[in-house]
Amino acid sequence: MINQVCHGDCLDILKGFSADTVDLVYLDPPFFTRSNHILKSKELREYRFDDKWGSIDAYIGFLRGRIREVRRVMKDGATIFVHCDRNASHYIRVLLDEIFGYERFLSEIIWSYRRWSNSNRTLLPSHQTIFMYAKSENYTFNEIFQEYSETTNLDQILQKRQRDENGKSTYVTDEEGNSVLNGPKRGVPLSDTWQIPYLNPKARERCGYPTQKPLLLLERIVQLASNKNDLVLDPFCGSGTTLVAAKLYQRRYVGIDSSIEAVELSRQRLKNPIRSSSNLLRKGRGAYKNLPEDVADMLSVLPVKLVQRNSGIDAIHDQFVDGKPVVLRVQRQGENLAEAATKLRRAGRKKNAALLLLIRTEQDERQRSFMEIFPDDVHIIDSLAVSLQLNLESLFQKQLHQEIRSTDVCPSESKKHHLQDVFRSHT
Repeated sequence: MINQVCHGDCLDILKGFSADTVDLVYLDPPFFTRSNHILKSKELREYRFDDKWGSIDAYIGFLRGRIREVRRVMKDGATIFVHCDRNASHYIRVLLDEIFGYERFLSEIIWSYRRWSNSNRTLLPSHQTIFMYAKSENYTFNEIFQEYSETTNLDQILQKRQRDENGKSTYVTDEEGNSVLNGPKRGVPLSDTWQIPYLNPKARERCGYPTQKPLLLLERIVQLASNKNDLVLDPFCGSGTTLVAAKLYQRRYVGIDSSIEAVELSRQRLKNPIRSSSNLLRKGRGAYKNLPEDVADMLSVLPVKLVQRNSGIDAIHDQFVDGKPVVLRVQRQGENLAEAATKLRRAGRKKNAALLLLIRTEQDERQRSFMEIFPDDVHIIDSLAVSLQLNLESLFQKQLHQEIRSTDVCPSESKKHHLQDVFRSHT
């Protein structure tokens, strides 16, 4: 049965397996959602499975027999990853302690992601849980390292440390006072919180199965707990993501599912494995922040939501007008007001905006001439710098007129030029 996808109940099929044959198990059973899951693929093929149960006892009883059989076929050094969510994770954890033993618990992995808005009166669910258990203490574990965070002082990490007589950590130095290095660093060891994006509806690898998991998630599990040519088992293989990950990393695999449609889908994906690239993981969230830092800082004091990837709109106000958005844009350095207004109007029309607010950041003669023919639908708000500049200009103009009146009725031209120079030096 190696490198095959089997149709049937995993409880029955696993009884035909010899004991101690499997190196890694990924178990993604129904989540006790108490509903039927139905979804159609791009080709309008329908995939469904039933997740309705008479009681939690019936659900756990269903899992108990199957997980016991899974444990029987696992090798001594094998690990199992059991995927669940908030519906029954606490019951499943107790069940795994019962079957594998509390001491064989290794990790509770939190798969964290961003999803759509929540219609229920509760916190938005944005994570699922994966329990990691070993059959024995001699389990396979391949360390995975990630990049250091942007706030990490790498130069300090390279320095060797030791505890002084007070138990305080100090840097080690040689006889000449130079830092002693601690050798090359591989990065930060993988933690139990995995931020992997939820599978995008338009992702190339998406095949229309209701609970399809991202290949990136299963690739990490396969890398972490198995080696080349190891046997990977998925007793509820669904769309076959685990099997595809195993094949891509040169592992052997066996998949089982009670749905013939799921079995055929898994076989089809194995013939043509497709991996979607995650720009979010490759670039990092910071790469999507396109607003200039000075623009973001200026808008941060306002009740707005920043818009990162729109050349005409920088923010949307929290308050709408007649159900329509109020959009803002900040004039860039060196950008004339007409250009800024044109970009704002074009983008604002597409959003059916109620108000277009342009924040002016530069004040010169060209801007003033444009103000005379400025479109009525774009409202200008002066930035703090421009507002201060205009106020200062007004104050110095008043001071100039007062000094002229207090000196001569008809001041000399040299006196006028001197006072104007004073004004310019202050503005």
